[in-house]
Amino acid sequence: MSCFRGLNLSPLTLRHLLIACILLFSIFALSCHSGGRRASGIILTIIDQGWLGSGPRLGPELEEFTRQTGIRVQILPAPEAAVEQLATWRELLDSHAEVPDVYAIDIIWPKLLADSLIDLRPYVLEEDIAAHFPELIADYTADGKLVALPHNMNEGLLFYRVDLLAKYGYSAPPKTWEELEAMARRIQAGERANGNKDFWGFVWEGAPSEALTCNALEWQVSEGGGTILDEHGKVTINNPNTIRSWNMAARWVGSISPPGVTAYREWDAFNMWQAGQTAFMRNWTNAYVAARVENSPTRGHFDIAPLPRGHAGFAATLGGNGYGVSRYSRHPREAAMLVRFLASPEEQARRCRKPCEPPTVPASYKNADVLGANSYVSRVLQVHEGAALRPSVPAGKMYPEVSRAYYEAVHAVLTQRQSAANAASDLQEQLVKMLKSSAADSNASRR
Repeated sequence: MSCFRGLNLSPLTLRHLLIACILLFSIFALSCHSGGRRASGIILTIIDQGWLGSGPRLGPELEEFTRQTGIRVQILPAPEAAVEQLATWRELLDSHAEVPDVYAIDIIWPKLLADSLIDLRPYVLEEDIAAHFPELIADYTADGKLVALPHNMNEGLLFYRVDLLAKYGYSAPPKTWEELEAMARRIQAGERANGNKDFWGFVWEGAPSEALTCNALEWQVSEGGGTILDEHGKVTINNPNTIRSWNMAARWVGSISPPGVTAYREWDAFNMWQAGQTAFMRNWTNAYVAARVENSPTRGHFDIAPLPRGHAGFAATLGGNGYGVSRYSRHPREAAMLVRFLASPEEQARRCRKPCEPPTVPASYKNADVLGANSYVSRVLQVHEGAALRPSVPAGKMYPEVSRAYYEAVHAVLTQRQSAANAASDLQEQLVKMLKSSAADSNASRR
């Protein structure tokens, strides 16, 4: 029987529902497979956001949790793109499915999912909470509920080829966007003159997706254009600094960045980087970990730096995820035990004795074992001071719609379907109407 019989749905919605149905089938299969073992012990199910290298990043951590508690944990696969992940999470939670028990929660999702997640405070100690960066705990708190504990941070970074910079006489990575453009253009021209006709200077994530929101926000904030909405929810997009930043990025497409960059997501950019076909890349900290694994072709040939500065300074979009427990889990206490374990200072320090995504516990950045295996995290901490926050708090449950409207407007500029000035003006009007309509609907529902 079709999951979609009788529904009149858009192709995008159908895709999300198809993913959810596949996951629900996987959940059913897991339940059947483990049914005979449940009598001897609880089995939890977790759905995660990210993979490192060729396998799930949580493998060693879950094995350690099972060793300590006797509780087994199964991992469900997830779609790659953040938009599809969020839609899938919502479908699963709206169905009141008893599994997954534990969900990875992106830093911008707490308000969107809070109604379907338990408050963790009754299950954890205050010292568990106080161990993390306070701003991350604030991000994972919605309507007074602590809906997740942080597990890792992610920041936008500039990756650069150390060997190519030295080859062309550069002693340091670019400090400004203008320097990046000039260096990328020169290295690109030189490599092509040496026979590498497919070499490009700079790759990044330009597909119409949440990744483009993150990239464009970095350009915009560094140029002084604000963060789409201010802290009070006022739309601030239509200003000369935003327009200048969008024009800057549009200039890169087809010059120092491949024409196809407007279809690139994180792993598309990363694959081009791994192939040695670019001098610079904008990506996340987890790409650093993946590029450092044994047998990586770029290992030993690259380094990272803060993203270049604009007229107003530098900005790096803050990302990362934590873990929360479904309201519909049959084992909320044990699921909260798993969340507490994954987020704990002890486990974060243990996992970071080898290359890891940046921890969320300040004490880890003073741990000799962590720094020995991850010297880059001290630089991530510096970048963290210039973090650009997506407007998920002022936008509330409208954030997905705000972000979609934003990245579609930016994409129209990058693909030369609209001028930056017209796109900013139209987006300003669209967001004002969208948020006003949402507020009116919310007020009507409360009457």
